[in-house]
Amino acid sequence: MKPVDGSGGKGIVIGPAATGAELDELRVRVLADPRSWIAQPVVQLSTVPTFVDGKLGARHVDLRPFAVNDGQRVWVLPGGLTRVALAEGELIVNSSRGGGSKDTWVLAGTGPIQRREEAAHASVGLAPQSTGPAMSDLTSQQDQQQQGVASC
Repeated sequence: MKPVDGSGGKGIVIGPAATGAELDELRVRVLADPRSWIAQPVVQLSTVPTFVDGKLGARHVDLRPFAVNDGQRVWVLPGGLTRVALAEGELIVNSSRGGGSKDTWVLAGTGPIQRREEAAHASVGLAPQSTGPAMSDLTSQQDQQQQGVASC
């Protein structure tokens, strides 16, 4: 259970890990103000090898992808923030709860990379829905805007 106005992992109660007393207290709080709570199934997070306190061990992680919305379409950028819970067994992956982060690598697939214009002409089902504009296109647009030149 999560408080709807919470942040930083505060107030979250993970049912299977909670004590009887914690569940009793939660029950009272939810019954007193049910609109302030949201239920979520326990998400089985992946683990990665993590070096903590001089030892290597499995720690839970989540990936926060970055997406861009240009008003007409949304695309996910090649990268994101991987957050890691540094406490062993911890399911709340949050820096304010003592978590950290890991490098996130995005590796290209084995096939050729198509530009957006080429993908639009490719047969349906073979091309990604949208990879967004090429970084060179974005840089060019930004340069033109900074120079006061209207882009076509």
